[in-house]
Amino acid sequence: MSKSASRKRLLIHILLIAGIAITVFPFLWMVFTSFKTLPESMKIPPAVLPEALNTESYQYVWDVLPFGTIYTNTIIVTIITVLVQVAFCTMAAYGFARIDFPFKNAIFLIILSILMVPGQIFLIPQYLIIQKLGMINTLPGLFLPNLFSAFGTFLLRQFFMSLPKELEEAALLDGCNRFQIFGKIMLPLVKPGIVALVIFTAKFAWNDFMWPLIVNSDPAKMTLAPALSLLKGQYLRLQQSSSYPGEALPTLHKNLFPCCQALQSQPSSVFPSFHPFLL
Repeated sequence: MSKSASRKRLLIHILLIAGIAITVFPFLWMVFTSFKTLPESMKIPPAVLPEALNTESYQYVWDVLPFGTIYTNTIIVTIITVLVQVAFCTMAAYGFARIDFPFKNAIFLIILSILMVPGQIFLIPQYLIIQKLGMINTLPGLFLPNLFSAFGTFLLRQFFMSLPKELEEAALLDGCNRFQIFGKIMLPLVKPGIVALVIFTAKFAWNDFMWPLIVNSDPAKMTLAPALSLLKGQYLRLQQSSSYPGEALPTLHKNLFPCCQALQSQPSSVFPSFHPFLL
């Protein structure tokens, strides 16, 4: 390896380490602050490490809210949202990318138009539907509106369209039907896109605040994001910081996740045929 290549590689590693440090430091600061007393947390200049491990804030949080139940609700909602949304999006994306049916382009254009509308516009219609179904203050009411994603359908469609059609033609000649082609050939090839969608969906479901706050007021059915808002009054309390690490820890790995792993198969496969009518 030449000296110039070695220096370039060293510079890249230094930048990556600096980026990781910048990403992780706020989380570590939050964890250390959660063990400080109130006067210690407001000291100027601030100290990074606490003088002693103070667990009163954690005890207060667990006494005020049923965080065991809240964590369970959040995990259930996240898992169901990810599994169902990925299943729907993969099937819809494959249909739009590979199967010809009437008005395919028009229907896909309607789905794309959802991305052009602010999500807040759908809050009132979704709330009325959930209310009619009797799902207010229930777990199904929290995840039902998020079981389909226009973005996920578009993302995976681009992956499917990047694959050569000769693969399907060869499989058809070997006697495979559409379901076998989809499950045994196409899905493994778009795994990087599915991994990316799982990351985006899980992060959104875990951190979702607006919809759970609107559709649920029962602490027994509450998720993490709206539950944390109950710990904040006119002034921010120190006890609130003790609940932040528990919320942020499951999503911290997404900031450190190697994106090249999620998109390793074909770096340009997400946008090779951006136009919805380039079929």
